[in-house]
Amino acid sequence: MAPAERTQPVVAVVLAAGQARRFGATKQLAEVDGEALVSRVVAVAHRSSAIDEVHLVVGHDGAAVATAAGLAGPVTVVWNHEHTAGQATSLRAGIRSALGSDARVAVVLLADEPDVPPTAVDRVAQAVLGGASAARARYDDAPGHPVAFGRETFDRLLSVEGDRGARALLAELGVVEVPVAGPRPRDVDTPDDLARRGRR
Repeated sequence: MAPAERTQPVVAVVLAAGQARRFGATKQLAEVDGEALVSRVVAVAHRSSAIDEVHLVVGHDGAAVATAAGLAGPVTVVWNHEHTAGQATSLRAGIRSALGSDARVAVVLLADEPDVPPTAVDRVAQAVLGGASAARARYDDAPGHPVAFGRETFDRLLSVEGDRGARALLAELGVVEVPVAGPRPRDVDTPDDLARRGRR
């Protein structure tokens, strides 16, 4: 964990509120190697040397998702009662929570991407701490999560709309792409995705 004396913390915002209709069940609770997807993502955040706090945005089946996530370490649970209106509502909820914690940087992670390495979290956070307004991981084959935002962007993030979330804003901010070795971690959107991951 990061040093306790840091006065402007770096927070991880884990988006875990969606209904996941394509999955057919509460996707965040689906198990990978005996561990819920959301728990694995929270564990990644806690293994990052950059992260001081983990803020978990929940909505659909939120109590169960929060319980599973808490098995991986302490989380601040943020309820998004508008989660059916798209991912942007969860991003806004997480950023509001980060504002309340006096965070200098927010690193956004998705609860359905269990294979993001902690080093990716470290590197995007450090890029923003070093002066970038926004940074995202650039894997060998494509850019992807996590994405980090500086506090100066939080007000603009509170106005994003729709499932595309902050993509347009990233372009406006001139997002810095930080190299991370390996292929881009894939989303788990369907049971077939989960089964294919288990056969790797």
